[in-house]
Formats: sequence, structure tokens, C-alpha cells
Amino acid sequence: MCGLCGILGSEAHWADLLPGSDPDEFARARRNDRRRRVQYLNKVLAAYGCSVSDWQASKYQLSTFTGKVELVDDLSQLWLAVERMSGQAPDPLALAVRERLAASQGAISARPLVPARHGETG
Repeated sequence: MCGLCGILGSEAHWADLLPGSDPDEFARARRNDRRRRVQYLNKVLAAYGCSVSDWQASKYQLSTFTGKVELVDDLSQLWLAVERMSGQAPDPLALAVRERLAASQGAISARPLVPARHGETG
């Protein structure tokens, strides 16, 4: 069996679904959404020595900075593959990741997302 046959029938992930009735508009919006998602993911994944690209608008190609490559169907599989390939459990909400995002965007706070305890200022 051809290795390509295994990738032809993957189901749409809920994060890829956008409402709309016009197929052309839906396809355009989906491509733009995936492009923005890939840009954002690359900022997060750099902390784990990885990068991601859109593969044929149906999968994500995850690569490590050492040359490992894997195709994944959706975001849930992406995080598992990052852990497997980098040897680190990815935490997109980790302080170091948020600081990296804050430095690149200037809009995301690098402060922890938990309220200060009684008596602390923050």
C-alpha cells in the first residue's frame, strides 16, 4: 500500500472548523487561520527547539532544530509529538514561553496568570 493513502482521509479537527456557507470564503478563511496559527505556534515551539509548518492544508509538519520531522493531524497530536521529539513536556502557559511571546508581540503579559496571595503585591 502506498504511504500516501494513509493521509488522504483525515477528519477535520474542531479547531479548523469555521462557520460559513460560501465554500470559497470558508477555504480562504481556513487558510488564513492556519497561517496565523502556525506563526503563533512557532513562537511557542521555539522554546522546545521545534517549529511547525502547514502541510498541504491538511496536516502540520513538526520539525526539531536537530532535523527530526513528523506529520501530525491536529493540535492535540502536535503537543504529543513535541514531547516525543524534544524530550520535554510542552507547557504553552509556562512563564518562559509567555515571556518569549511578550517579547515578540508586546501584548501578552509575562506575569503569572494566578492572582497574588494575601499580603503580596503584584
